[in-house]
Amino acid sequence: MKLPKELLNGCLIFIGIAVYFLLMNVLGYGNSFYLRLVNILFVFYGVNRTIKMNVNIGEKSFVTNAVSAMATSLVGVFLSIIGLISYSYMKGGDQYVQSLSKTFLFGGNPSIFTYSISLLFEGIASSVIVTMLLLLYWNNRLATD
Repeated sequence: MKLPKELLNGCLIFIGIAVYFLLMNVLGYGNSFYLRLVNILFVFYGVNRTIKMNVNIGEKSFVTNAVSAMATSLVGVFLSIIGLISYSYMKGGDQYVQSLSKTFLFGGNPSIFTYSISLLFEGIASSVIVTMLLLLYWNNRLATD
């Protein structure tokens, strides 16, 4: 059975982010806020790969590519949040999340649920931005071909 490209590329986004996150923790850079911004590159890669796969099979409709790209990035975001929740509970629950929140703009002591919901909203917003940027890139590229 062949997986849909959105699910496959969303899983690639999740695997990339998870391996990068674990590697940063092993190397001691887990608290570096700026290195966490590199996560967006994995989202760009997965979404671009989905759009490229659509174009290669002849699907050049803006709306179809938008839905496909958004689904890809949302799969990556949801899997990443689930992975973070699981990892947080393995590392000590709320105490681990509070050590993570020192490098983010959280007031007080967020719980795993609060932290995850805020990252979910951040992930959805970045998914929309990445999707629109890549759709505009591919739309201009296909219009000039």
